[in-house]
Amino acid sequence: MSNIFGNIFRLTSFGESHGKAIGGVIDGFPAGIAIDENFVQQELNRRRPGQSTITTGRKEPDAVEFLSGIYEGVSTGCPIGFVVWNTNQHSSDYDNMKDVFRPSHADFAYFQKYGVRDHRGGGRSSARETIARVVAGALAKLALKEIGIRITAFTSQVGALKLNEDYTHYDLNLTESNPVRCPDPKLAQQMEELIFRTKGEGDTLGGVVTCVIQGCPAGLGEPVFGKLHAALGSAMLSINAAKGFEYGQGFSNMEWKGSQQNDLFYNQDGHIALRTNRSGGIQGGISNGEDIYFRVAFKPVATVLMEQPTVDKNGNETILKARGRHDPCVLPRAVPIVEAMAAMTLLDYYLLNKTTRL
Repeated sequence: MSNIFGNIFRLTSFGESHGKAIGGVIDGFPAGIAIDENFVQQELNRRRPGQSTITTGRKEPDAVEFLSGIYEGVSTGCPIGFVVWNTNQHSSDYDNMKDVFRPSHADFAYFQKYGVRDHRGGGRSSARETIARVVAGALAKLALKEIGIRITAFTSQVGALKLNEDYTHYDLNLTESNPVRCPDPKLAQQMEELIFRTKGEGDTLGGVVTCVIQGCPAGLGEPVFGKLHAALGSAMLSINAAKGFEYGQGFSNMEWKGSQQNDLFYNQDGHIALRTNRSGGIQGGISNGEDIYFRVAFKPVATVLMEQPTVDKNGNETILKARGRHDPCVLPRAVPIVEAMAAMTLLDYYLLNKTTRL
């Protein structure tokens, strides 16, 4: 498996949903960065299961333990090793699907690729793997904070319920004020009720997470291979259940002509500025200093708690009714994961950009 992310800032992650632990090794992290371990734990708490009635009922403390690379609260420049121990596995919940493939899940593809399969919670295909990403992303956020880069993601759509305006019309500080992580409290309440009803039916919902990166300097990204938006897209589409990525204007307003879509330059008190930001802060694959914003579509969770026709590993048709503890909607817990992957990508490309000129 390919379990390494990044070029200079690199994360190697390990662990399975029902194994002993999830962990990772971070290489290339700059020395001298103050490491706020409480902040890292808070980021993990945002991803943690069992946060509310609309998330999986699995109860895990998800307490991170750093093993190396930090001394007296400061990064040393050496590899940062960490581990989060699993403590609340219910592996028996998955016994009835040991030899059966869940529709639209990774079960079948994993078995075809490797010839073996860890059916306990999906093994490596479980979203529990994202713990390592959130830890690495939290450290990346601490480094990016020192250069003024801020990353905020939020739930912008659940099922048919969605925000009608772009991110500039909302107070993003309200994102953490509700379990759905939507900056519109009224819509958030409707989303929460929809997720709760769907959970009671044994079904699941998909939706969209929007992410905004503010304070990013111009110049990050490569002009041909290694475009910044391509790197962000690759990072986002590596997240469990992610099905689509668009940045800036994306697929909207495709009926417009170039004269309508173009972001026009002008002189703003002696410096070059843009009147609009339909490009989403990236032009030619390189950041231009404006806000970077993008959207990630997530499919409904594949494991539904109702009967569905499927086949076993021998091709025999059967009926599966899944058991276990599963999210009815990944969106609320995907928000910190999207932020983490964005932070890792931005820090990696910031460090890469240091090699551009002497």
